[in-house]
Amino acid sequence: MSYEVFARKWRPQLFEEVIAQEHITQTLKNALLSDRSAHAYLFSGARGVGKTSVARILAKALNCRKGHGGNPCNKCTSCIEITNGSSVDVQEIDGASNRGIDEIRNLRENIRYLPSNGIYRIYIIDEVHMLTLPAFNALLKTLEEPPEHVKFIFATTEPHKVPVTILSRCQRFDFKRIPLLRIEEQIKRIANEEGIKISDTGISIIAREAGGSLRDAESLLDQVVSFTGSNVEDDQITAVLGIIDRDLVYKISQAIIDGDSRLCLEVIDEIYNYGYDIKDFYREVMNRFRNLIVSLIYQESSHLMDLPDNELKDARKQAKQAGMERLLQSLNFLINREVDLRYTNNPRIALEAIIIKLSGLREYLSFDELIKKIEDVEKRLNRSISTEHTNNLEGAFTRKKYPTERILPDDGNKRKWSEFLRYLATKNRAMANLLKRWKSFTITANRLELPYGEGSFTGSYFDDPQHYEQLVAYAQDFFQSNFEVSFKKQNDSKDSKENSGEGRLPNPVKDIIDIFEGKLVSRD
Repeated sequence: MSYEVFARKWRPQLFEEVIAQEHITQTLKNALLSDRSAHAYLFSGARGVGKTSVARILAKALNCRKGHGGNPCNKCTSCIEITNGSSVDVQEIDGASNRGIDEIRNLRENIRYLPSNGIYRIYIIDEVHMLTLPAFNALLKTLEEPPEHVKFIFATTEPHKVPVTILSRCQRFDFKRIPLLRIEEQIKRIANEEGIKISDTGISIIAREAGGSLRDAESLLDQVVSFTGSNVEDDQITAVLGIIDRDLVYKISQAIIDGDSRLCLEVIDEIYNYGYDIKDFYREVMNRFRNLIVSLIYQESSHLMDLPDNELKDARKQAKQAGMERLLQSLNFLINREVDLRYTNNPRIALEAIIIKLSGLREYLSFDELIKKIEDVEKRLNRSISTEHTNNLEGAFTRKKYPTERILPDDGNKRKWSEFLRYLATKNRAMANLLKRWKSFTITANRLELPYGEGSFTGSYFDDPQHYEQLVAYAQDFFQSNFEVSFKKQNDSKDSKENSGEGRLPNPVKDIIDIFEGKLVSRD
């Protein structure tokens, strides 16, 4: 007996076996049970989502005299002939190769004859949008008033190309793409039944590569098993299918976030030498940054993230390190530069230029943040005017009477602090510049403690949970995995820059310098 590929062997034979199209199969079952079947149906949707399979099940159910619950029995002569494709009452026509007016005229001649064994003569026309306009016009009258013994089932991946005159005479059903989890479940089921040993990661790779098409997923599994046999290794899947290694996508996204241009070039060279398509890799990088953004929005697992569970933890850690603003900045940059890669004759050079430029971008203030900080300046200016008179009345004696206790770091802590600031400057220069204002701090084996409020803006900068989480991520990466960062509330202290030019400035001016990271320069 000849070998039967998985896509045919595992084709659904009952409505309940159709995956992720319950909104269609239940409607058709109810119509059959209530004897309300239409004379023409249009099934539209992406490839490999079950259009032709549902059309065959519907054809069997319409002609089966022993069916139960709206399903065919799959045992009678009519069901067996339709399943084998040998039924004279059910004809499957390829619209791409039988698209002319002559073929439709022959069809119109044949529909006059009564069915030989079944109840109806059923015509399934696949890719019906490929018919020519004269062919559609020849079919129009027949479709509007067909004989009682005739049913039409059309399938198409491009319903917008079907004339509205045809659409208006059909019951239309739109098939959805198969969710990633449902595809993984089906692949796992096939693997168990066929005695194939494959890891969950390998199943996720195949399911993700299928792009919502169950038939494609089954064909990919068939292709992999043909090479590997019953024991499938993850690296064999990527090698056989030519899928870009997820580790390379992770590595280049981390290099972009870290600003490591050298590593970016090394990854691109590796991609080029492996023979991967440069444009496919670019799309994978875009999808990576999209998934990182989604992981920040959804703290729990979500169907919106095209990531297996084993990659979610690393994705969330990477996303927290970068922050929402940097991720959005990077994704927008990639989207805007995609056209440069699309029309170039040298995709590798274009990719290198884009990625190097992206890795060199530093965190900057967006327009919304700039407006927010300007509003913050206005509030502080108003607050300073209202409190200036009260501060003057307190006098110097009161301030000297209650000096603030400062935490004086030792030389070892100063050295660790300086090393951490240098490291932080390579990751987030803006944050490093802010932390340089802290002159007092405590570093222990597993904790960094900073006094809250050493600068007007710098003190409140880490009130933003996103900025605080970024600082914790950087600290844990530099010191150790379980390192903690905390801010200790302090009384207002004497400004460490009192003797400098900036220390003699009014508080509102200091606020503006802090917020916009300015510095004093001499006019000489």
